[in-house]
Amino acid sequence: MKYTNLGRSGLKVSRLCLGTMNFGPHTTEKDSFAILDHALDQGLNFIDTADVYGWKIGEGITEKIIGRWLVQGGRRDKIVLATKVYGSMGKGVNDRGLSAYHIIQACDASLKRLKTDHIDLYQMHHVDRSTPWDEIWQAMEVLVQQGKVLYVGSSNFAAIDIVKAQYEAKSRHFMGLVSEQSLYNLNTRAIELELVPACLEYGVGLIPWSPLGGGLLGGVLTSTDTLRRQEDSRKELIQKHLDQIQRYEKYCSELSKPPGQVALAWLLSRPAVTAPIIGPRTMDQLTDALQALEVELSDEDHKCLDEIWPGPGGHAPEAYAW
Repeated sequence: MKYTNLGRSGLKVSRLCLGTMNFGPHTTEKDSFAILDHALDQGLNFIDTADVYGWKIGEGITEKIIGRWLVQGGRRDKIVLATKVYGSMGKGVNDRGLSAYHIIQACDASLKRLKTDHIDLYQMHHVDRSTPWDEIWQAMEVLVQQGKVLYVGSSNFAAIDIVKAQYEAKSRHFMGLVSEQSLYNLNTRAIELELVPACLEYGVGLIPWSPLGGGLLGGVLTSTDTLRRQEDSRKELIQKHLDQIQRYEKYCSELSKPPGQVALAWLLSRPAVTAPIIGPRTMDQLTDALQALEVELSDEDHKCLDEIWPGPGGHAPEAYAW
């Protein structure tokens, strides 16, 4: 396993992050435990979840699965555990968002479900434009002082949100964000315009989610996962990008590498990227993703991939001006 620092922090995390969104809804608890065990055995120490995963309001199904795995013993100190706050966890008007009220309550609830006394990386699942940053940072400072949270991250932030967050944190002499989770893959590269430069400027580690573009980049034309291929939204997406997918899968075949591994290897080589999130539903998907760590892409490979999946042209404003 390969490791790197989480953003500008001194914390070492594996180059792949194990996403657990499928644990519960699509993957049984027994299979989830097996995936977690194998990931840990392979040195993958970065595990990501969220209070809303499981998608039944207020139940925290996925966090509970991870909690029951953790209490089996000998695991907690071997992993970097990340979860998130923002989504609706009840029917009350204050049961969502990033108010200090909700952040404190949500953190305590996550700790209880995860059966641990601290969260290594507590991430804001989305920007909350109705809550001022001094309130957000005050709540996070309290959690850090209490030892319930070690580091703070964000998810689905724009570049301006990163800038605002870090400006306010610095004024409070608080470390602020160490990471940002964002949608990023070969097919979705808009963040290269402004978010990536902001992450580089502030030392915020980028954690891409949906690295395979919802399966689009995982060998969808030859996949045996007929259920996902037959989804109406998936069929429309495949049809929209059919020419690119055909060219991409042909190029991966010439490299003698599975498309999913190439997509992950490409992300691992991108500026600011700490660890793409892999979200396996099965053990086979996990073992396949782990092999991406051994894939090396040449400059020529990058050029060819850019031709198939062109990005926005680099950073703003040079990407569209001069």
